[in-house]
Amino acid sequence: MDTTIVESNSWKDKLRSYLVFTKFRLSALVVISALSGYLFVGGNDGHIIYLLMVGGSLVTAASNGSNQIWEREIDLLMKRTEVRPLPQKRMSLTEAYIIVVVCLLVGTYMLYQINFKSALLGFCAYIAYVFIYTPMKRVSPWAVFVGAFPGAVPPLLGAVAHLNHFGLEPGVLFFVQFVWQFPHFWAIAWVAFDDYKAGGFSLLPSKFGKSKNSAYQIALYALFLIPISLLPWVLGWTSIITLIIGTILGAWFFYYAYRLFLTCDDKDAKTLMFASFLYLPLIQFLYVFDRI
Repeated sequence: MDTTIVESNSWKDKLRSYLVFTKFRLSALVVISALSGYLFVGGNDGHIIYLLMVGGSLVTAASNGSNQIWEREIDLLMKRTEVRPLPQKRMSLTEAYIIVVVCLLVGTYMLYQINFKSALLGFCAYIAYVFIYTPMKRVSPWAVFVGAFPGAVPPLLGAVAHLNHFGLEPGVLFFVQFVWQFPHFWAIAWVAFDDYKAGGFSLLPSKFGKSKNSAYQIALYALFLIPISLLPWVLGWTSIITLIIGTILGAWFFYYAYRLFLTCDDKDAKTLMFASFLYLPLIQFLYVFDRI
């Protein structure tokens, strides 16, 4: 294999490669979820928020980078990922390892400055994502279920950052994001089905791929998300505002999932995917503002 590294033309190119390698935009979504969990349980310390957001971003960056190291040869097989820094040799493997180690150590230490449980959560999420979910993706569609555990850690992490203990409130926030991930990720897997297939991944819930059965399961989880998202109201933590707006948001999200069930069309899967990106921060910060 040719291991020649393509030299970047400028520091801007190098920075761009680092941002792609660590999936900076995805990290931003993660820390927003963590912040919502922190604020929901009453956290208001600016220094803790700084440690949570920067530390969480760095641990997430380490997870994303490790994933790209693990899948660097597979990424060459898919149009969506063939432009990443490692397949394109814009970054050496040694450089990639250094970035991952530095991000993981610094990020975990920053979470440890909050409390031990926060650091433990961040590190365990990293281990589960990189060493269980990532290799399992080419083995079984059950990887989506496994990956939903580290994927649901951010709001749990945010709550524990303030409470310094596990309990019902952190658990409910975790469960809402856990259930959300199924229609969210399956919509992505539907849109990127051909690319995933080229890379050896089969991640839709049905063995028949983009089928009525897969669309049915996506819609079912989106429907199930509605009552789950109302748990903060059921438990008396939020007001009737959560009941009304949460139901509207859930019905809106389910509508797109149901439309995909009716059409099994890639366009509707893409619409659902973008809707899922909007739904999560909207429902999470609805909880926050309704509790203030």
